[in-house]
Amino acid sequence: MTGLRLAVSWLTVLPVRGPESVDRAAAGRAIAVAPVVGGLLGAGAAGLLWVLTHAGASGLLAGFVVVAGLALITRGMHIDGLADTMDGLGSYGPPERARQIMKSGDAGPFGVAAIVFAVGIQAVSFAALAETGRWLAVGLAVAVGRVVVVLACRRGLPAAPDTGFGALVADSQSMLTGALWALAALVCAIFAVPGRAWLGPIVIVVAMGTAAILVRHTARRFGGLSGDVLGATLETAVTITAAGLSLGA
Repeated sequence: MTGLRLAVSWLTVLPVRGPESVDRAAAGRAIAVAPVVGGLLGAGAAGLLWVLTHAGASGLLAGFVVVAGLALITRGMHIDGLADTMDGLGSYGPPERARQIMKSGDAGPFGVAAIVFAVGIQAVSFAALAETGRWLAVGLAVAVGRVVVVLACRRGLPAAPDTGFGALVADSQSMLTGALWALAALVCAIFAVPGRAWLGPIVIVVAMGTAAILVRHTARRFGGLSGDVLGATLETAVTITAAGLSLGA
């Protein structure tokens, strides 16, 4: 329960207090249950989407509101991580220069473009899913973003130098923990696209595979894992999953 409280306090703005002090063991437990928080956020996103569409809002408007709501309840840190990571990848300097750009707090052209595409694709995909009443797919897309965070924090991948959050959570998750969450996502995906049981698992595999490639590339580029990279990985997985599942809408 301590790990879950810490995960909720880290990943949302909900008034839940974590432990007074956080070490790597506590941080590892929090990351291990991050998909539970993702499931709660996914259920909330699906519920809000249902309310808006049944209140008369267009699917597209409801989709944008839901994406904005997710950004608000997560403090916008994942979107910010996506922008910082893309700006870092767009630099031509050494890893130290790339990390400096990521910490600058400014959004460059690569970061802005990444935000626009991610928000737009997620909103349009949620709208398509809402039109066919595919609420499980909406919730699953949000949850998968947290599953890939567990996979990214696998043992053997160190934190980048001079990172705070990354130093706490990098290299903290066993392969078994990641595999169990991945399996749970694949099982849920079977029911996410009615009439096409094969499509959901394929989408999940593509999303997780893309996230793994992004983590591996950024770890080489920046010298290890960071909180920004985790945010970018999360948003990338949500975007791909939502878009892929909407193909069956």
